[in-house]
Amino acid sequence: MEKLINEFSFGLFFWQLFLFVGLLLLLRKFAWKPILEALETREEGIQSALDQAENAKKEMANLQADNEKLLKDARAEREALLKEAREMKDKMISDAKAEAQAQAASLISQAQDAIESEKKAALAELTSQVATLSIDIAEKVVRGELSNKGKQEELVASMLDEAKLN
Repeated sequence: MEKLINEFSFGLFFWQLFLFVGLLLLLRKFAWKPILEALETREEGIQSALDQAENAKKEMANLQADNEKLLKDARAEREALLKEAREMKDKMISDAKAEAQAQAASLISQAQDAIESEKKAALAELTSQVATLSIDIAEKVVRGELSNKGKQEELVASMLDEAKLN
């Protein structure tokens, strides 16, 4: 260090200072300015990317909220449709039961009417057959009774006596 101080030359110092300042000016014009501009451009690009990422994040949050709302609405609509379908099913079942009961009651009534008419027809036929048989039996008895003249006279006399008593 002493050697530098003892051998100090003002001219050499001036030229070194002049070259150093010149070098600084050249670097400023040709290196620092483009480097600083590139850094600023890069910084702007990064800031723009960060802003876009923030906007995308906000948009994703909005979309997610919209999706949640749509999902909630779809679930509510599905529940409403299921409830309506259950109500329709229950109504259809109750209507079918009521119709089946009405048809069963109608069929039972028709069957009872048919049974009653068949019963009346059977009783009428039975009565007709009993009457026919009774007439046939009476005819045979009367023929047997009337084939004898003495029996005929007795029968007529007894009928006359009975007719007067009534």
